[in-house]
Amino acid sequence: MSIRDCALQSRAFSALKQVYDSRDAVAAAWKAQGKKVVAKLGCDVPDELVIAAGMLPIQIYADPKKTLQYTNQYLEHAFDPQVRAQFERMVDGTYQNLADYIVISNSTDIVIRVFLYLRELKRVEPQMPIPPVAFIDWLFTRHQLHQNRNQFVLNLFKQQLEAWSDHVITDEEIRQASILCNENRQALRQMAALRHGSEVRISGSEALVIIGAGLFMEKTKHTALVRQVTQEAQNWPVLTGPRVFYTGANQEDLTLYEMIEKNGLVIVGEDTDWGERSFDHDCNLEDPAIRAVADRYHFREFSAKKSLVSQRVEALDREVGACGAKGVIFYTNQYDEVATWDMPKQRKSLEAKGIRHITFGKMNWPVEKNRGLEQQLAVFAAEMKGAVL
Repeated sequence: MSIRDCALQSRAFSALKQVYDSRDAVAAAWKAQGKKVVAKLGCDVPDELVIAAGMLPIQIYADPKKTLQYTNQYLEHAFDPQVRAQFERMVDGTYQNLADYIVISNSTDIVIRVFLYLRELKRVEPQMPIPPVAFIDWLFTRHQLHQNRNQFVLNLFKQQLEAWSDHVITDEEIRQASILCNENRQALRQMAALRHGSEVRISGSEALVIIGAGLFMEKTKHTALVRQVTQEAQNWPVLTGPRVFYTGANQEDLTLYEMIEKNGLVIVGEDTDWGERSFDHDCNLEDPAIRAVADRYHFREFSAKKSLVSQRVEALDREVGACGAKGVIFYTNQYDEVATWDMPKQRKSLEAKGIRHITFGKMNWPVEKNRGLEQQLAVFAAEMKGAVL
């Protein structure tokens, strides 16, 4: 048994870990009941509207054990390898069995390209086992013109969901779904506080399980389990060691975090879509239903893919300071170059504040393919421990 003996034998944590390890099971059970599932690619597909339509939203992820039979045929190698593995599951029949529809948001340029490839593939080879695909064309510049357009775009997505579900989605249904999602995000923030305080009681890998399980299960059940774990974790032993912040490629499994923690470092935060960024902003329930949802995604924390370098520098400084990290680990996959644009100025700003950092760029996927990674982490950990002492 790993992850601190499955988070000190907590039943709630074990339930979350089971979902995290068998993340397709909930969707399969949902479909077995005759209900519909929406598989999401990108971090800006609004759960609120999918839930209001009576469907289960699940996140598309990569399977490192799959051979890329179709991806190697249709997708060039100059894609992030993790995205290539996600593409395989979308075209090999996996999501035809797990989901009724795929929805893609333009969260990154590479995700937009995936949508274009899928659309063309469905056109020229309609026999391929790919579910119907919809696209959400958000605008992210923070001024009123784009804010208004995003409400229009979200109304189009609402109409698509209504056609798929054969159900007219009411404002009250959107509001109730927004309440469920707000409660879930608030529960996750309460959990995250046990990573950031004067005493750290939840590790980074434990947090990944708690957060990640929510990408594959019903919000009400996930919220209840998160609250139970948070209550129990207040009495868990305090984690000691140098605090570090992680930024870069999404970690869809625990391999890298466990490697970092094995060397005595404590991961107290991250700005990834599979981490704390997923619950950083709520819907304003005082606003009209569609506007509340649109603004929630429009005004989320800045990511590397849709912000200025200066905004990313400011955001990283703020988040590192808020969680008390004394070091930062930068990690990007091969062919994922956008995040690297921010890093020189981010590192400069961190150095001015006495924050140590280490950068791993153009990394192979999955993590296990990187020779020497664990040794480099051990050296960095030793330096961090020396700095702390």
